[in-house]
Amino acid sequence: MTRDGGTLVARGDGPGAAWLLDRADAIAGLRDDLAGFAAAAARHEFVRRLARAHQGWRMPASGLVFHHLVPAILGQKVTYKEAYRSYRALLRHFGEPAPGAPDMCLPPEPAAIAATPYYTFHPFGVEQRRADTLRRAAERATALERATDAADATRRLVSLSGIGRWTAAEVVRASHGDPDAVSVGDYHLPNTVAWALAGEPRADDRRMLELLEPFRGHRGRVCQLIMAVGTVAPKYGPRFPIRSFAHF
Repeated sequence: MTRDGGTLVARGDGPGAAWLLDRADAIAGLRDDLAGFAAAAARHEFVRRLARAHQGWRMPASGLVFHHLVPAILGQKVTYKEAYRSYRALLRHFGEPAPGAPDMCLPPEPAAIAATPYYTFHPFGVEQRRADTLRRAAERATALERATDAADATRRLVSLSGIGRWTAAEVVRASHGDPDAVSVGDYHLPNTVAWALAGEPRADDRRMLELLEPFRGHRGRVCQLIMAVGTVAPKYGPRFPIRSFAHF
């Protein structure tokens, strides 16, 4: 995708090209509905300034659930670096060169993951719990893709063992562009939101949701904007070490 003045120009390759081109504007975030956000943002000076400084910021919607679910599951209860390293290794194992862009790698197909025993994921830094969750999700991929909207996708996701509110929110923000999806259960997000909105260095999920309530309908958008500008709550404890399951 490229931009030509005020026009989005998209090119597709491979068997899914027509479907992707039909959704190119959504993938670029051009279907993002900002109705009501300006009024909500005006209730808090910091959020109002964020909204004004990032007027062109939009939430994309790919329309694909499983492709976002894989990295979300890999990100459960681990650091970002661990999750990124595991996803990169998984892509190298399962992925194929993308049509028209051989330097890029396609996301793994559900059937391939579902047919793979859990121990194959160990060299990728993925223990049995997350590997089994990946495999269960892959078996239900077709049903997940039938979700009609973000709420339906969330219901289908949390019905699967090993997938909770955090994982579902991480997925539907990208798959359906849900502006209200909040990653409840995140290790850092409550502190980040509380520091940005109330100057409080520590908070739990309850307090985070309390502070976000005035922005209902756009709570996920507010969280993403806060993180986009690099807001970080004061840090007091040691960092978690980077672990490896590859040699267990």
